Amino acid sequence: MGNINNDDTIEFDVLKNKKDLTKAILSEVYKALKEKGYNPVDQLVGYLISGDPTYITNYNGARALVRKLERDEILEEVLKSYLDVK
Repeated sequence: MGNINNDDTIEFDVLKNKKDLTKAILSEVYKALKEKGYNPVDQLVGYLISGDPTYITNYNGARALVRKLERDEILEEVLKSYLDVK
């Protein structure tokens, strides 16, 4: 085990972690939808508009994963990414 210097401070960035988590979850959900033969963008849009989780496959736990995020948070991160804003 390496030496740990207790004087060092680890910075926790809530916004960066939220963005990273959202991206990771959406990537996994996209992959699962694609593997099952669905159009991932259409299915995700259907879910985001309606709130109906049945738009997302249960395959590889995708439905449970996407439900870990609030739909408004997903939309916020997607818009920020699309508009290239922080």
